[in-house]
Amino acid sequence: MLTVPQQEYIRLMREIEGCKIAEIARRTGVSWITAKKYADRDNWSQKTGKKHHKRPIIDPFKEIIDTWLTEDQCIPAKQRHTAAAIHRRLVREFNFKGSDRTIRDYVSKRRKELKLEEAQAYQRLEHPGGEAQVDFCTIQVSKNAKLMEYKLLVASFPYSNASFVYPVPKENQECFLEGLKRLFDQMGGVPKRIWFDNLAAAVVHIEKDGQRKCTDAFLRFVAHYRFEPVFCNPASGNEKGHVENKVGYSRRNWCVPVPIFTDHETLASELVSCALADRKRKHYAKGVTIEELWQEESAKLLVLPEEPFQVFRLEQAKVNNYGEVRFDGVSFPLFEVHPEEKVILKIYWDHIEVLNQNYKLIGSFPRPYTHKTADVPWDKVIHNLKRKPRSAPYSQFVRMMPSIVQEFILLDDLEIRRNRLYWLSNWLKQYSLDEVAMVLKQEDWNQAMFSDVVTHRLYALRHPIVATDEISIPGTPTYTPDLTIYDRLHKGGRSE
Repeated sequence: MLTVPQQEYIRLMREIEGCKIAEIARRTGVSWITAKKYADRDNWSQKTGKKHHKRPIIDPFKEIIDTWLTEDQCIPAKQRHTAAAIHRRLVREFNFKGSDRTIRDYVSKRRKELKLEEAQAYQRLEHPGGEAQVDFCTIQVSKNAKLMEYKLLVASFPYSNASFVYPVPKENQECFLEGLKRLFDQMGGVPKRIWFDNLAAAVVHIEKDGQRKCTDAFLRFVAHYRFEPVFCNPASGNEKGHVENKVGYSRRNWCVPVPIFTDHETLASELVSCALADRKRKHYAKGVTIEELWQEESAKLLVLPEEPFQVFRLEQAKVNNYGEVRFDGVSFPLFEVHPEEKVILKIYWDHIEVLNQNYKLIGSFPRPYTHKTADVPWDKVIHNLKRKPRSAPYSQFVRMMPSIVQEFILLDDLEIRRNRLYWLSNWLKQYSLDEVAMVLKQEDWNQAMFSDVVTHRLYALRHPIVATDEISIPGTPTYTPDLTIYDRLHKGGRSE
């Protein structure tokens, strides 16, 4: 049986860190059953009644074994006692009569317990309110029937358990600061203290004494909004465990099923609405709604500055011989400029303004973010739906399909739906979903031999037949008949 501090440590890992049973068992070195017993225990009242102690043969020797195991921590690993060595010493020095297996079992169990006792003890912290934790996470969204990677900036308040989110395309400096600014606008104020990871968008490097050298833009941002930044120690995400848990909560509850990406503002609006609605639930420990606690905590926020911070950076560039300027590997044409002319790029999170040396605007273009996309394995998706056609209306992948394909398979007649899924499965073995959608728009779905017709159309789409030879129509020679022959026949064959 584990000691009370060990039991409490397991419970905190479950409740505070949100760890799964398997992870708790791995980190603490106990069995899955033991981890489950204490992680999900409901009744912690002390049991009463007479305790019956067993006195196995090893009991008188436990203190000796524990002493040896404890002292081993001060000795190099290669010179520490093995279970077999402990058994030999007990037999030789104390006339131990028990088996080698008895010692092996106890040593294995005791070593795990000693390791657990050395683990860092967690304390339930009382957060004063008005302090936030911020972190990035990666989410997947669906764009044009493909999965696209997007970033979600999450801010959480440990006191009230309120959270605020804003999606951005990247984790660069402009997206990070713009995201923070949008979060402050949602909050209606600025947290007095904010905990961060050592993210590259804010920290250039960590000095030997632990001090952070921050980017100039981040320092100006901090000064503008007057909050105190606090950075976690490297590889110590538990120092901002609240937002770590909130990141997972946000992904599981607000990004499942995969959001359909139409444009950035729509995605942001949907996620902000999810976070707002989440505040209606009760706090996990305080018995009142998160919204009530947030109303109390929001009074402790700093007032927003009158002028919002302008998030951009300046960068020098040179016009090439084609009248273009390059940024992030993409060329953009400019007008009223000359080759080799120097220009200034004013780089925002979502677009770039091109200025001349007098800071006059001469052009603007969107930032060329290159999102990584992953093709959805449509053939496997349809293969699974083909076996369970009733599940098609509830599939998150069906929502990602072109509308014409959704209409094709989401009809009420289950038998027809099954047949169409079977056809679609066969087509997708050779052709893309976009090609199938293109052909479905052109054909009558109720015509005879429909599946064969679509298969033929798809093949023709990939292998068009183009006539290259000119077609020459043969000419008809001119012929003038001799009409005198008919005149002779008219007169009985006599000629005059």
